Amino acid sequence: MFDALTRLFAKSDPRLSSQDPKLAVAALLVHLAAVDGQIKEEERRAVRAVLQDQYGLGEAAVEALIKQATASDADSVDLYRFTSALSGLESQERIDIIRMMWLVVFADKKNHELEDNMVWRIAELIGVSARDRTILRNQIGKSQGV
Repeated sequence: MFDALTRLFAKSDPRLSSQDPKLAVAALLVHLAAVDGQIKEEERRAVRAVLQDQYGLGEAAVEALIKQATASDADSVDLYRFTSALSGLESQERIDIIRMMWLVVFADKKNHELEDNMVWRIAELIGVSARDRTILRNQIGKSQGV
Protein backbone atom coordinates (compact mmCIF):
# COMPACT_ATOMS: atom_id res chain seq x y z
CA MET A 1 0.00 0.00 0.00
CA PHE A 2 2.84 2.40 0.82
CA ASP A 3 4.35 1.74 -2.61
CA ALA A 4 1.04 2.56 -4.28
CA LEU A 5 0.82 5.86 -2.39
CA THR A 6 4.41 6.70 -3.26
CA ARG A 7 3.75 6.05 -6.95
CA LEU A 8 0.57 8.14 -6.82
CA PHE A 9 2.33 11.16 -5.34
CA ALA A 10 5.41 10.71 -7.53
CA LYS A 11 3.37 11.02 -10.71
CA SER A 12 3.82 14.33 -12.39
CA ASP A 13 1.50 15.94 -14.88
CA PRO A 14 3.43 16.29 -18.15
CA ARG A 15 1.18 19.16 -19.17
CA LEU A 16 2.64 21.21 -16.32
CA SER A 17 6.12 19.75 -16.14
CA SER A 18 7.54 22.79 -17.89
CA GLN A 19 5.74 25.12 -15.46
CA ASP A 20 4.38 27.00 -18.46
CA PRO A 21 3.01 30.31 -17.15
CA LYS A 22 0.39 30.52 -19.91
CA LEU A 23 -1.05 27.16 -18.92
CA ALA A 24 -0.93 28.06 -15.23
CA VAL A 25 -2.73 31.37 -15.85
CA ALA A 26 -5.32 29.68 -18.05
CA ALA A 27 -5.96 27.01 -15.41
CA LEU A 28 -6.43 29.66 -12.73
CA LEU A 29 -8.82 31.62 -14.95
CA VAL A 30 -10.84 28.49 -15.75
CA HIS A 31 -11.02 27.67 -12.04
CA LEU A 32 -12.00 31.25 -11.21
CA ALA A 33 -14.83 31.24 -13.75
CA ALA A 34 -16.28 28.13 -12.08
CA VAL A 35 -15.58 28.94 -8.43
CA ASP A 36 -19.07 30.32 -7.76
CA GLY A 37 -20.68 27.11 -8.99
CA GLN A 38 -21.61 28.23 -12.49
CA ILE A 39 -19.76 29.36 -15.56
CA LYS A 40 -21.66 32.03 -17.42
CA GLU A 41 -21.14 32.67 -21.11
CA GLU A 42 -19.79 36.14 -20.29
CA GLU A 43 -17.10 34.51 -18.15
CA ARG A 44 -16.21 32.04 -20.91
CA ARG A 45 -15.82 34.90 -23.36
CA ALA A 46 -13.75 36.88 -20.85
CA VAL A 47 -11.35 33.97 -20.29
CA ARG A 48 -10.85 33.58 -24.04
CA ALA A 49 -10.45 37.33 -24.57
CA VAL A 50 -7.92 37.95 -21.80
CA LEU A 51 -5.80 34.98 -22.88
CA GLN A 52 -5.87 36.12 -26.50
CA ASP A 53 -5.02 39.70 -25.56
CA GLN A 54 -2.30 38.86 -23.06
CA TYR A 55 -0.53 36.20 -25.11
CA GLY A 56 -1.43 37.13 -28.69
CA LEU A 57 -3.13 33.80 -29.36
CA GLY A 58 -5.44 32.96 -32.22
CA GLU A 59 -8.82 31.28 -31.79
CA ALA A 60 -7.52 27.73 -32.25
CA ALA A 61 -4.54 28.25 -29.93
CA VAL A 62 -6.64 29.77 -27.17
CA GLU A 63 -9.23 26.98 -27.42
CA ALA A 64 -6.47 24.36 -27.15
CA LEU A 65 -4.97 26.18 -24.16
CA ILE A 66 -8.35 26.39 -22.41
CA LYS A 67 -8.99 22.70 -23.06
CA GLN A 68 -5.62 21.77 -21.58
CA ALA A 69 -6.12 24.19 -18.68
CA THR A 70 -9.54 22.72 -17.92
CA ALA A 71 -8.06 19.22 -17.77
CA SER A 72 -5.18 20.41 -15.59
CA ASP A 73 -7.55 22.20 -13.24
CA ALA A 74 -9.74 19.09 -12.96
CA ASP A 75 -6.68 16.99 -12.08
CA SER A 76 -5.40 19.44 -9.49
CA VAL A 77 -6.09 19.26 -5.77
CA ASP A 78 -4.93 22.80 -5.01
CA LEU A 79 -3.81 26.05 -6.62
CA TYR A 80 -0.16 25.83 -5.59
CA ARG A 81 0.93 23.88 -8.64
CA PHE A 82 -0.28 26.79 -10.78
CA THR A 83 0.82 29.67 -8.59
CA SER A 84 4.31 28.23 -8.14
CA ALA A 85 4.79 28.63 -11.90
CA LEU A 86 3.91 32.32 -11.61
CA SER A 87 5.58 33.58 -8.45
CA GLY A 88 8.94 34.01 -10.22
CA LEU A 89 7.57 36.26 -12.94
CA GLU A 90 8.33 39.97 -13.07
CA SER A 91 6.16 42.17 -10.86
CA GLN A 92 4.24 43.69 -13.78
CA GLU A 93 3.48 40.26 -15.22
CA ARG A 94 2.05 39.15 -11.87
CA ILE A 95 -0.03 42.32 -11.64
CA ASP A 96 -1.29 41.66 -15.19
CA ILE A 97 -2.44 38.20 -14.07
CA ILE A 98 -4.51 39.74 -11.27
CA ARG A 99 -5.91 42.27 -13.76
CA MET A 100 -6.94 39.37 -16.00
CA MET A 101 -8.61 37.67 -13.07
CA TRP A 102 -10.65 40.78 -12.23
CA LEU A 103 -11.75 41.02 -15.86
CA VAL A 104 -13.12 37.48 -15.60
CA VAL A 105 -14.75 38.19 -12.22
CA PHE A 106 -16.55 41.30 -13.45
CA ALA A 107 -17.51 39.84 -16.85
CA ASP A 108 -20.98 39.03 -15.50
CA LYS A 109 -21.23 42.42 -13.74
CA LYS A 110 -21.01 40.75 -10.31
CA ASN A 111 -18.30 40.10 -7.76
CA HIS A 112 -19.20 36.90 -5.95
CA GLU A 113 -17.48 36.50 -2.59
CA LEU A 114 -15.87 33.22 -3.67
CA GLU A 115 -14.39 34.94 -6.72
CA ASP A 116 -13.13 37.81 -4.61
CA ASN A 117 -11.58 35.37 -2.15
CA MET A 118 -9.87 33.41 -4.90
CA VAL A 119 -8.31 36.52 -6.42
CA TRP A 120 -7.12 37.54 -2.95
CA ARG A 121 -5.52 34.11 -2.39
CA ILE A 122 -3.85 34.03 -5.81
CA ALA A 123 -2.52 37.57 -5.36
CA GLU A 124 -1.01 36.57 -2.01
CA LEU A 125 0.51 33.39 -3.44
CA ILE A 126 2.14 35.11 -6.40
CA GLY A 127 3.29 38.17 -4.50
CA VAL A 128 0.90 40.91 -5.62
CA SER A 129 0.25 43.38 -2.83
CA ALA A 130 -3.17 43.92 -1.28
CA ARG A 131 -2.92 47.53 -2.41
CA ASP A 132 -2.36 46.60 -6.07
CA ARG A 133 -5.09 43.95 -5.94
CA THR A 134 -7.59 46.41 -4.47
CA ILE A 135 -6.71 49.19 -6.91
CA LEU A 136 -7.21 46.78 -9.82
CA ARG A 137 -10.52 45.52 -8.39
CA ASN A 138 -11.81 49.08 -8.07
CA GLN A 139 -10.57 50.18 -11.51
CA ILE A 140 -11.91 47.17 -13.37
CA GLY A 141 -15.17 47.07 -11.43
CA LYS A 142 -15.77 50.72 -12.26
CA SER A 143 -14.86 50.25 -15.93
CA GLN A 144 -17.28 47.29 -16.14
CA GLY A 145 -20.12 49.30 -14.58
CA VAL A 146 -20.18 47.44 -11.27
